[in-house]
Amino acid sequence: MTYPTIRILKGHDARLRGGHPWLFSNELRIDEAAKALEPGAPVRLMAPNGNVIGVAQFNPHSLIAGRLLSRNKDAVIDGAFLERRVERALGLRQSLFERPFYRLVHAEGDGLPGLVVDRFGDDHLVVQMNAAGMDRLREPLLAALSKATGARNVLARNDAPVRLLEGLGQGVEALAGAVPGRLWIEENGLPFLIDPHGGQKTGWFYDQRLNRAFVRGLARGADVLDLYSHSGGFGLGAAAGGAASVTLVDGSGPALDLARESAARQGVEARVETVRSDAFKALEGFAAEKRRFGLVVADPPAFVRSRKDLAVGLRTYRKLARDAAAVTAEPGFLCIACCSHNVEADAFAAEVWGGIRAAGRGGRLLHRAFAGPDHPVHPALPETAYLKFLAYALD
Repeated sequence: MTYPTIRILKGHDARLRGGHPWLFSNELRIDEAAKALEPGAPVRLMAPNGNVIGVAQFNPHSLIAGRLLSRNKDAVIDGAFLERRVERALGLRQSLFERPFYRLVHAEGDGLPGLVVDRFGDDHLVVQMNAAGMDRLREPLLAALSKATGARNVLARNDAPVRLLEGLGQGVEALAGAVPGRLWIEENGLPFLIDPHGGQKTGWFYDQRLNRAFVRGLARGADVLDLYSHSGGFGLGAAAGGAASVTLVDGSGPALDLARESAARQGVEARVETVRSDAFKALEGFAAEKRRFGLVVADPPAFVRSRKDLAVGLRTYRKLARDAAAVTAEPGFLCIACCSHNVEADAFAAEVWGGIRAAGRGGRLLHRAFAGPDHPVHPALPETAYLKFLAYALD
């Protein structure tokens, strides 16, 4: 099969040759014929020297105009291609996890740009198609996922704002069967109730799995504060680790409702308190009450969603660290995360330490971590290494 050819402008192919999977609109010759292509259509990429160097999905209306699929110039992007990529992703997860609860496809990290698939047991998948190229392949993609996993129920959570940048609509729809509105999953041996239809992202954040296990090991005998708790992943894990008490703080009432039901199922509800509040307001109140916690965890949403937000976002991470350190017992543990891909790991660590020092505290960095292995990082694409996690022992 021969695809249309898009030429890379002179001097703009070095990054692609170095392994990066994206080409931006100002790096490609986008003539009238290219503009007429359907968003997400497969194209062959031609280097300035005339050599074809791969096949990509092309969107003339997006800043990320080319998303590389294969460096084989003769690659055919069809159902068989998708089956191979999905099977490769599945094989990796099966080597890592005994139970079918994980991120099955992590976009460029698994060679399927813009595609996220979370697996919630044998029969349920939740899919996000955040790029036009994946959106136009939904039927063969669904077939590939069903063939690989045997899942009968597939939900598309195509409500992420990033779809608007691709010229795509937003919505939530069933692609196959019916994923329940309330679904029990398992993480680190614990049951959790999630909302795949209305919860954040796909309903659960598998990326923090190993970091939750680490926090669980710090919790024995401690009063624990879980800020931005969502449906309780960190806090309930701490309860299972022997925490004396757990306080979950989140702005979402439905998320806290899920956490309370999970706590009841786990048999720890007597030690779990939920507080519906903005995290900064809650911290202000705890400080005024002189309430202290032996372990504080803060897993906020992205404070930096674009480069223009960087300066303000970094200050917000510093303030969060300062206010959280102020309510951490002496001695105690403070764990804080950042999911903003625009924030570099060292910059995040510098702001957190600055906040700890601003609270008049000292300490030691115990643990520095990232997302779990079901979120593989594309070595040339820093955006896939978005999550940062720091754990401190405070004096």
